[in-house]
Amino acid sequence: MHTTMSNNTITDHVSTVDGVEVHTDHWINGRWVASADRFEDRSPIDGSHLADVAAGGGSEVDAAVAAARAAFPAWAALGPAGRAPILRRFAELINEHVDDIATVESVDNGSLLTGLKHAVVPRAALNVSFFAEHALTLGETIESPQVSNRVRFDPSGVAALITPWNAPFMLTTWKVGPALAAGNTIVVKPPEWAPLTAALLAQLSAQAGLPDGVLNLVQGIGSAAGAALVAHEDVDRISFTGSTPTARSIGRAAAETLTPVSFELGGKSPFVVLADADLDAAAQTIVAQYMNAGQVCLSGTRIIVDASIADELLDKVRTHTAALIVGDPRQPATRIGPLIHPTHAARVDGFVERARAAGARVLWGGGRHDAGELYYQPTMFDHVAHDSELFRSEVFGPVLSWHTVADADEAIAVANDQDYGLAATLFGRDATRTTYVADRLVAGTVWVNCYYVRELAAPFGGSRNSGIGREGGTWSFDFFCDVKNVATRHDSLTTSPHAGN
Repeated sequence: MHTTMSNNTITDHVSTVDGVEVHTDHWINGRWVASADRFEDRSPIDGSHLADVAAGGGSEVDAAVAAARAAFPAWAALGPAGRAPILRRFAELINEHVDDIATVESVDNGSLLTGLKHAVVPRAALNVSFFAEHALTLGETIESPQVSNRVRFDPSGVAALITPWNAPFMLTTWKVGPALAAGNTIVVKPPEWAPLTAALLAQLSAQAGLPDGVLNLVQGIGSAAGAALVAHEDVDRISFTGSTPTARSIGRAAAETLTPVSFELGGKSPFVVLADADLDAAAQTIVAQYMNAGQVCLSGTRIIVDASIADELLDKVRTHTAALIVGDPRQPATRIGPLIHPTHAARVDGFVERARAAGARVLWGGGRHDAGELYYQPTMFDHVAHDSELFRSEVFGPVLSWHTVADADEAIAVANDQDYGLAATLFGRDATRTTYVADRLVAGTVWVNCYYVRELAAPFGGSRNSGIGREGGTWSFDFFCDVKNVATRHDSLTTSPHAGN
């Protein structure tokens, strides 16, 4: 990976994106592997043609899974202590290449370049190093009157990791970190709408010293490469982040082979503001729900506000929203970049138009922005019925809805009137009241007077239609490992100097 020029160029198997060379083939068993079929990747910033990426299918998936299976025994045998130095180096290399990774990802998926450089990509490095260290702490002994129970976290085998397009590099490492630290070998299927930084990750893994076959990458369309991967009989774990409908399809395929799944899915999260909240802090955080053009599953898109402070808070939110600059995400002043793809932009606009037709009122925004085809105005609705599409379905764009309530109990009822349960945000000053509300919200994560704080050791995941399982800390290893208990009767063993031979 190195900088060569300042424009975008394409060869058969390498593209140069804003000066960074990116391979566009699969990474299988330590080498780049081409496919006869390829798919087009365009930048959401301006529609420019970035790459023609290898489009894998069953044969490429078979090769990648076979490589991972062959590499598994030796990688697992290293143990956490043997794997940790390689993974530490992997994390160091990510940090050393933050600028290149951020540059490619910004062009490929439209995320703000400044945020990628200063927060998102460094967090990706931490995802790898944290789980390498955490693996060293796994295991415990539980004593009972008759036996000593020794709990082990054994590698499960080959893990299929399917990642989304809204933060592809960071969210890939969120899976790669614990999967590799656990001793598994992996096959990564990147998102076809933002596939390029996965190749940079594969390249850095080789530089870090990961043995051939430990990390494999199959590019392609979900209905071909993804479908073949999740149905593969030699895959031992499937970790997927994406939409609930796609998860249902994966779940059906995984059921045929009884392959365990971990799903982090969509959300329609509430943002609750109680009467005694710090309104300035709440207003600024509401506006933060527009980040990444609203393409964040954790966004609190349903703003639920105590009626006594609603008018004052709405004025503050309106003022902060008006200051947001929509445009090229590579410019430091920009706060909202483009939507990822023309298909997705049409989907977001469809939600807005149907909500308007159903009687919801646009408070601001409500249409495309003049910055370009894929740029959308930050939008706020009120008069949104609780049985409406806008209230109940994930838009995944910069579209929020405003709801007033009489008290905390009504806020809880409105917040929980939903099929999702990924996250919730809550603002209020009184400790007793905020605890009362937080404990009754149905969500995998509740942020109180803060937002988007992700402690790596804490559990993360969704309730209801927002997912299956939890990730983070030991919870990640609960999934990526076969947790085994060795129960030995007290005083039944002798120690031999030849043990293990």
